Amino acid sequence: MRLISWNVNGIRAVIKKDEFLPFIKKYQPDILCLQETKAEQGQAVIDLPEYEEYWNSAVKNGYSGTAIFTKIKPMTVINGLPDKICAKFGLAADEYGDPRTEGRVIAAEFADFYVVTVYTPNAKEDLSRIPLRHKRWDPAFLAYCKELESNSSIGSPHGKPVIFCGDLNVAHTPDDLARPKENEGLKGFTREEREGFDNMVDAGFIDTFRMFKKGNGFYTWWSNWSNARGRNIGWRIDYILVSKTLKDKIKKAEILDEVMGSDHCPVMVEL
Repeated sequence: MRLISWNVNGIRAVIKKDEFLPFIKKYQPDILCLQETKAEQGQAVIDLPEYEEYWNSAVKNGYSGTAIFTKIKPMTVINGLPDKICAKFGLAADEYGDPRTEGRVIAAEFADFYVVTVYTPNAKEDLSRIPLRHKRWDPAFLAYCKELESNSSIGSPHGKPVIFCGDLNVAHTPDDLARPKENEGLKGFTREEREGFDNMVDAGFIDTFRMFKKGNGFYTWWSNWSNARGRNIGWRIDYILVSKTLKDKIKKAEILDEVMGSDHCPVMVEL
């Protein structure tokens, strides 16, 4: 099974650039997870009859949003974080909006696992959304994934391993961005954001790419300024993590940095 995750930074823009369908044809993902779709289902003309589509769009037009395209019919699909988890972690609106209405999470249950795609809130240049990220969003999302694993009252009554993927809006280690010293403490590379990722790893989730590749130079997002992509001055902020029980099933994990159309490139695993 091949799973690919991609922040498309506007699905309509990628289609207009004639990048989306050629990408699908070349890589043939069994499950494709998208972030930052910036659209509702039907607003983009996508001729993919072999896939079922599941969308979680933001209330605000042209903003955020996630989608899952899958050749394998899911048993259930859940949009957003459950109300009880949002309540437990005080996840509500802040000055920038309400992450509960921004279409940031979709979970699809299959026979042997869950796939969860996520578009994590950006901390903002002035770091004003760090409290949301550090104290509320990251703990809530991790609690959700752990609950799917163990389950109690959501999803399968027995729990299943979880594959979660998406734009986590953080470079985990200094190897995950080209210029760590210059960006220390800035958006995407703060102590709080990195701690959120540490907590995922400590909870048993495995960064699949790092199973196969160590060191720096591997990035998934590049600024549009100063030919950053051409010079590979980038950040690795797009990930696929899996429950530790799936570790031996991961046969390959790659960054598809030759795929154009967005300021992010796709990431892939094969199980």
